[in-house]
Amino acid sequence: MTKKHIVYHIPVCPFSQRLEILLALRGLTDAVEFRVVDITKPRDPELLAKTRGTTALPVLETSDGRILKESLVILRYLDEALPGAPLRRSDPVEHAIESMLIAREGPFTMAGYLFVMNQDQAHRDEHLNKLLALYRDLDDFLGHHNPTGPFLFEDFGLAEAVFTPMFKRFWFLDYYEGFSLPEGKEYDRVRMWRDACMAHPSTAQVTEEEIVKLYYDYALGAGNGALPDGRSVSSFTFEPPWQSRPMPPREKYAITATDKELGLVA
Repeated sequence: MTKKHIVYHIPVCPFSQRLEILLALRGLTDAVEFRVVDITKPRDPELLAKTRGTTALPVLETSDGRILKESLVILRYLDEALPGAPLRRSDPVEHAIESMLIAREGPFTMAGYLFVMNQDQAHRDEHLNKLLALYRDLDDFLGHHNPTGPFLFEDFGLAEAVFTPMFKRFWFLDYYEGFSLPEGKEYDRVRMWRDACMAHPSTAQVTEEEIVKLYYDYALGAGNGALPDGRSVSSFTFEPPWQSRPMPPREKYAITATDKELGLVA
């Protein structure tokens, strides 16, 4: 039996969901083994040895034992290495255009995460306006290169696989910040793109309920398994499972739910 590639990743990690989307689009969901790492505990020394001390995830262990890091690198590697038509555009100019769009993902993701983690209500509008400016930039880019949409080109492609997990993680902004894209022509094209990406059947690996519950600690300013003040169990814990927990309070600036109120302890 041929040894599989292995991806070590964090629960509901948007960066590893990119890889899951690629596999779903190719019909190769069993081609890679996903091993979930519990971020509420110290890293396994064996995994740290493989990654040469790096704690950032995901990482890919190839079938011959080599380690690849950075989700975009892993995504492009799998896109080239696995059988089937690649997601990346074959035309050099079109691939350059999708790469220009992908280059906008980093600032976009950072703005969304800083927004949800913000604990000073006086700075809320600052975070909101920065994120909306980035949405307008995406709208302008998409409107220039494909005004009729819904995707950057005719099909769901590499740029969509990169951005869609972020659109889904930003459910935490809808829930905890009451965020919604404003109406108007500055957002119509990017809204069309976002909605088409999120509705695509190959992107159904996570749900809004799951994101809202697991990312509650992010809404309190504590990321990647860190504990907010007064809490003893991370919202990213494996047990009890998120499905059995109540929905967290939407209010993040004045209310901090206890472990018990979150269904994390009996």
